[in-house]
Amino acid sequence: MFEEVLNLINSQEIGTIDDGLQPVIILVDPQLGENIGASARGMWNFGLKNLRLVNPRDGWPNPKAGSVAAGGGIVLDNVKVYSDLQNAVKDLDYVFATSIRHRDLDKNVSSLEKAMERTQNLFSRDMKVGIMFGPERSGLENKHISIANSIISIPVNPKYGSLNLGQSVLLTGYEWLRSKSREGDAAQSKARSNIAGQGDVEKFHDHLVDSLQKISFFFPEEKSNSMRINLRNMLSRMPLTNLDIRILHGILRQFDRWKSRK
Repeated sequence: MFEEVLNLINSQEIGTIDDGLQPVIILVDPQLGENIGASARGMWNFGLKNLRLVNPRDGWPNPKAGSVAAGGGIVLDNVKVYSDLQNAVKDLDYVFATSIRHRDLDKNVSSLEKAMERTQNLFSRDMKVGIMFGPERSGLENKHISIANSIISIPVNPKYGSLNLGQSVLLTGYEWLRSKSREGDAAQSKARSNIAGQGDVEKFHDHLVDSLQKISFFFPEEKSNSMRINLRNMLSRMPLTNLDIRILHGILRQFDRWKSRK
C-alpha cells in the first residue's frame, strides 16, 4: 500500500488535485504553533491544502508554525482562522471528529481507512467534507464532537494512546491519498446531494433551542448544557435533507404561532 502512495506522489498528481475534492482539516483550539506547522507539513506531504484554525491559543499568524512547516508553508499561507467551531464548519456538508476516546455520545465510529472511503463517496455526490482535530492536551470535547456527523478512531497502543497533533494529521493525509489511489477517477462529481449542510443544521438547531427555551424545556438548570449537547449530537446523527430542514422550521413556526394565540 505504501508503494501505491509513493507512485501517486511521484506521478505528480498531487499538484493537480482539485481543491474542491479535498477534505478540510480543522484544528480546534490548537495550542502550540509548532504543532500547527507540523500539521501543515503533514498535509502538504500528501497534497492537502485546506487548513482551518479555530481559536488558536497563541493567536495567528504564529512564527513558530512557519519554522516547522518547511515546504508546507504553502498551507499556512492560505490558512483560515475562525473564532468558533460553528462558523468554521457551516459551509460543510459532512464533518468527522477524530477521537481516541469515544466518550459518552452515541455516534457512529469508523476507522481512518473506512472514513476516507466514506469521504470519497461523499465527494462523488459533490459534498464538502471536514475533519476535526482537538487541542493537544485534551482532544475534542463533547460540545465539539456533538457537531460532527461521525467519529474517526485511530487504533493505537492501549498502554500509550497519546498521538501528537501533527502525527494525527499526517496519518489522515496518508490514508486520504491512499484512498485516492484505490478510487482512481471514480469520484467524479454527480448531481449534488440534497443533504442539508452544517450551516443549515446549525440554524435549525438554534431555532429549536429558542423554541424549547420558551416552554422551559431545559430544566433543571444544572443539566441544561448537557441537554443542549445531546440535542445537537442527535441532529448531527440524522442525514437531514434540505426539505427536512424546511419542514422542521415550519413546524416550529406553527408551534410559535399557536402559542402566541393562547
